[in-house]
Amino acid sequence: MKDDLATLDIGNQVRTLRNRRNLTLQDLADLTGLSKPNLSQIENNLVTPPIATLLKIATALGVSIGWFFQESGPDSSMVVVRRADRYGVAKGPHISRIGYQYEPLAYPKLDKTMEPFIVHMEERPAEAIVYNNHRGEEFLYVLAGRLEFRRGDATVVLEEGDSLYFDALVPHGYRGLDGPATTLVVIYRPA
Repeated sequence: MKDDLATLDIGNQVRTLRNRRNLTLQDLADLTGLSKPNLSQIENNLVTPPIATLLKIATALGVSIGWFFQESGPDSSMVVVRRADRYGVAKGPHISRIGYQYEPLAYPKLDKTMEPFIVHMEERPAEAIVYNNHRGEEFLYVLAGRLEFRRGDATVVLEEGDSLYFDALVPHGYRGLDGPATTLVVIYRPA
């Protein structure tokens, strides 16, 4: 896994797309429900947005979340991402706030409706869980560790090998239990 965020440059990509669509920072804030200061921090690469935040930005700007992870070169109907070519998306003070780091697994593929990630969730107290929501559905498979998943009034503890599928419109959050947990998460975003 590479920590090569400088080449990813999500903030500049957000700013470029926003400017191409003749949107102000306030316009984007209104479209996403995010604050102007938060969007400014993202655009200036001071923080990397959590997955749910990046989904909101992508939707508001009319692109798939994969657009932010693309590399130069033509899109194809099949992509291979080698382990050595994966990178972790984690930067800024929000990492301790959201409690996870994610690695996109199919970033070279554009125009997709599913986005797979490896997500590393830290152990934290229940009151520190950060809740997110977005259009679409999510599938989660626990690769290692134990995690607690909360959605509405439901709380589920998942062990290694367990999986979960849910509507992501309802606010949901996770935390590692008894140490960090590693999961495969696939997000489906309707076109």
